Amino acid sequence: MKSLIYTCTSWVNLLKILLAGTAVSATIITSVAGEVWANSPPQKTPNTVQILKKSDQRWIQIDLSQQKLIAWKGNKPVYAVRISSGKKATSTRTGTFKIQTKLKKTRMKGRGYNIADVPHTMYYQGSYAIHGAYWHNKFGTPVSHGCVNLSPRHAKWVFNWANVGTTVVIQK
Repeated sequence: MKSLIYTCTSWVNLLKILLAGTAVSATIITSVAGEVWANSPPQKTPNTVQILKKSDQRWIQIDLSQQKLIAWKGNKPVYAVRISSGKKATSTRTGTFKIQTKLKKTRMKGRGYNIADVPHTMYYQGSYAIHGAYWHNKFGTPVSHGCVNLSPRHAKWVFNWANVGTTVVIQK
């Protein structure tokens, strides 16, 4: 009888470990359109901009209040464009992120949308991305489901300029 209780207890403990590991893996890895990347948790931004401006790194700043994206190299702005961020019901997350995956074209699906061939997509956190939007011309106005929309030609420029690992700072 002791042997049976010990075996059951061992199996329960192993199952707990397996479930805990699965939960951790699910929060670290996300799959979209056949691509896999690690989620980057949002970071605090107060000192990030000052630190980046003192470096020689390429980084992207997104100002949600002005609906503007600025590409920087250290303290020098090299490119600035109008964006469309998330509307009130599906707002764009703020914080400091890193570009996790770059896709020249991808399909994006979600509640209320299914768009093929989304150009120059750069995922920075889960399903949030900077990408081209050929289906609207409302740049300067929040209209997206949380992503940062650029016109296709501007998205192409930013896509070619940025690398996986480039810092993205999103502020209100």
